Order: sequence, then C-alpha cells, then structure tokens
Amino acid sequence: MKVVVCGAGQVGYHIARTLAQEDNDVTVVDQNADLIEKITSAVDVQGVVGHAGHPDVLEQAGAANAELLIAVTYVDEVNMVACQVAHVLFEVPTKIARIRAQNYLNPAWAGLFSREHIPIDVIISPEIEVARAVARRLRVPGAFEMIPLADDRVRLIGVRCDTDCALANTPLRQLTGLFPNLNIVVVGIVRGARAFVPTGDDSMLPGDELYFVADTTHVNRALALFGHEEAAHRRVVILGGGNIGLSLAQEIEADEGGVSAKIIERTKERAELVAEKLSKTVVLNGDALDPDTLEEANIGVAESVVAVTNHDETNILASLLAKRAGCKRAVTLVNNPSFVPLVASFGVDVVVSPRAITVSTILQQVRRGRIRSVHSLREGFGELIEAEALETSSIVNKPIIESRLPDGVKFGAIVRGKQVIIPRGDTVPRPGDRVILLATAQSVKLVEKMFAVRLEYI
Repeated sequence: MKVVVCGAGQVGYHIARTLAQEDNDVTVVDQNADLIEKITSAVDVQGVVGHAGHPDVLEQAGAANAELLIAVTYVDEVNMVACQVAHVLFEVPTKIARIRAQNYLNPAWAGLFSREHIPIDVIISPEIEVARAVARRLRVPGAFEMIPLADDRVRLIGVRCDTDCALANTPLRQLTGLFPNLNIVVVGIVRGARAFVPTGDDSMLPGDELYFVADTTHVNRALALFGHEEAAHRRVVILGGGNIGLSLAQEIEADEGGVSAKIIERTKERAELVAEKLSKTVVLNGDALDPDTLEEANIGVAESVVAVTNHDETNILASLLAKRAGCKRAVTLVNNPSFVPLVASFGVDVVVSPRAITVSTILQQVRRGRIRSVHSLREGFGELIEAEALETSSIVNKPIIESRLPDGVKFGAIVRGKQVIIPRGDTVPRPGDRVILLATAQSVKLVEKMFAVRLEYI
C-alpha cells in the first residue's frame, strides 16, 4: 500500500516506521529537513522536504498513487489543506487528519468535515482520545491499562505483579487448574526492558508488568488474585485545565459513577473559561507545584491525581508531591518517550503517552478488513487486535492448536454472541466470532498475511 505521511514528529515517525516495517511504500513530508533526514536514515521510507499542503510537494511525495494520506503535522490547518489537496487533485481514497483545536470539533460545525467541504475521512483528536484513555484507567483502580473490547464484554487489563502477589512464581499453565472458573489469559509480560508473549511454562515474577485478557465480569476477581483490591476511586484531582483536563472532567461529569473532580489550572483566564464549561467540577486557580494549592484541593484525601499539564517535568514532580501528601494513585501524562521507562521507578502508578494513544487510533483506521479495534501496547511491543472471523478463514471450524499461529501471536478471547470464551488449544472458532489476539510487532505482518482473505483484510 502506498501511504503519504504528512509530519515527521513523534506521531508521524512512529506511524511511518510501523507501516514501513510491514512492507508498505511510505513517503514522509515535513518542512524540517533535519526531521526528514532523521527518519529516512533510521527507517525504510522516502522523504520529501516541503509544505504538506502544497500540491507540488504532495505530487513529489507520490500522492497521485497513494491509497492513504495521514496528516499529523503540528498545525491543524496544514493537515486540513493537505487532505483537501489530496482529495481534489489526487483523488486519494482515504484521508486521516489530526485536529487539536476543539473549536473545529464543536458539534455545531459538524458539516465542516465532509466530502463537499473539507474532505477528511477520519479525524483524530489527541486530547479527546487521551481523556477517554485516562477515564478508562480511573474506572479500574490498581490497573495501569484498561481497554474494553467486544462492546465491553472483554477487557484487556495491565497490572504490576508486586511482591505480595499470590500468583508470583506460578507457571501460567497452572492457572487453569488452580482457578478453572476464572476466564483470563495472560497475553503479555514486561520484565525490565524486555516484553514478550508468555508460554505456559513462563511464570510471573515480582516486578513484572502483566497484560491479561478477561471476561469483564471476572476482572475484579482477577485483580484480587494479582494482589490489587483497591477501593473505587471517588475523588480525583486533575492538574492542568487544558483541552485534556477539560475533556477528562467532562467525561467524569457525564459518567454517573459518583466520582467528584477538582481541577487546578495555573492561568486565571483559562481557569475561568474551564469553570464556565463545567457544572459539577470545582476549578481552582493555582500552581500544581505549590503545596498550598494542593492542600486547598484536599489532595491528601484524593484517591487519584491526574497530571495533564503541557510540561512533562511539571506532571512528574506534581504527581510525586501529590503522593507524598497522601494521594493514593498518580496518573501522569508524559510526552517524551525517553522519560517513560524511568517514571514508574519514581513512584508514578500510571503513565499516559499521547503519542501511543494517537498512534493506536490511527492504526485502527489503517488495518484492513473486518478489524473492530487495534491498540498498541508499550513501545514497539505489539498490537491488541479485535477482528471478525469469516467463513473462509483458516482458523474456523478446527481447534486453535491446529491453526499454526506465528510465533509472538496469542489468542486472548473469543466472543460468540453474548458468550465469552477463553480459548484453549482445543477451542474451535466459528464464523462470525470476534477474535481477540495479541501480536508482537514482528508478527503483525505475518498475522495480516495469514488472515489476508480469511479475516477479510481487503
């Protein structure tokens, strides 16, 4: 597939690298010659230095033959124009654009992004996507990741295996015998700098980060077995009243779960604007690094602090101050990928990466065929994929053990109607099943080839 990626920043770089590794023909456009040199030196892509909205630049990038254009420059208007030019002049079939300014996304202007006006097929709003991701994590205390799948009949949960975990040092194959009625599958383990798909002979060790897929009704029981029985979090303090903080507060207000929120915003004008847009949330004008401001927000009795300012350092330091003051859990937004491996050792419980969330959302649109959802896990580890099995698929009507799945691929669940099936070797998938699996980065292309027709990757 021919793909043009406009923007060579963190998101553009990661998207281009992922698609290039899967043997797609990728060209990256950016005005910054240094960024183009960096990506073309490290990744098997072509680079064009120029303005992504200019017709001659897109022509040079091969837009006339492109099946997909992904516009993720730092300027919304450039992304819009790139999609407009790609549509009008080069008839690119699918156009994805990142739009940050919330004014463009106001429902009152819903007709703006249409084929008759600004033809964008998929709009990605990082702020809204990040707010939704944080809200999901807040619903499951003790988990650093929570992804609902198959209409929330199944969930992927990420937890840390602490020293008091009763299942530590237990081979995974023994879990079925010990808990025959527990519908979970451990699909991924992160141990230090190494992430891998475990076999039945692997054991969980203290300090590991685990990803498991579970029947949603079994999640709380599974968390208890992993040593996480934290009470529901009812009081949340949000540090930063930007678009993410505001969107998160709106998500909390819309959820009738009995959660109360407070926002600390440094700029007075912004604090007043945020207060006008919220009806239940208390908005405080102050510095998130000021202990007196944190005390005014009653941070010591809050179950969760969510740091989503525009500065990584502020988010990390404010989270640590909040925990020292007595807050039980810190959810911290970190943009710089080099900070992510370090933050957990500082005492931060959940790290949120806007880039990873944005990339996952874009990949969901890029994957071909009957793909219901795609979620990237960790940095380059792999993808959690939910797909619909068709009659022609080679995995249906025979036991999974006979399907000869590539290395690095593991089934997490099969959803058949309202029934959740935790797959074993003798499980027989049927046409129409929703298949949830984890594929490592090295195996994604093999999975796509294996299911090219069978799972209708058209």
